[in-house]
Amino acid sequence: MTTMTRDETPVVVSNEAGVEVRSKPIGGDLAVSYIRLPAGTDMSIPLKGLPDDQCQCPHWGFLTKGRMKLHTGHGDEIYEAGQAYYWAPGHAPEALEDSELMEFSPADDFAEVLDHVKEQVG
Repeated sequence: MTTMTRDETPVVVSNEAGVEVRSKPIGGDLAVSYIRLPAGTDMSIPLKGLPDDQCQCPHWGFLTKGRMKLHTGHGDEIYEAGQAYYWAPGHAPEALEDSELMEFSPADDFAEVLDHVKEQVG
């Protein structure tokens, strides 16, 4: 059995604004990610250049803190702390408040998105 805490999961994206993504494959072709997004973080900016300028990786997760707006081709959706979610391919999250998330995603697909985001944020 594999377990992983937030502190044991390596930081793969961070910036001076306080964005932090920790992610690592956990098994079953899935990666676990612990994500912190300060209020005002709009991920549509670093997602530009991907198909439809949106994340094309599905995510199953839980919003542990804050409020998020998810921009999709079908309209916007609001998520609040305490909610579990499924985000289908074709989305761009925006933090309306300081937010923290825990997600499970297909490891290879999410690695591609993270590589693109790292290129955008330098």
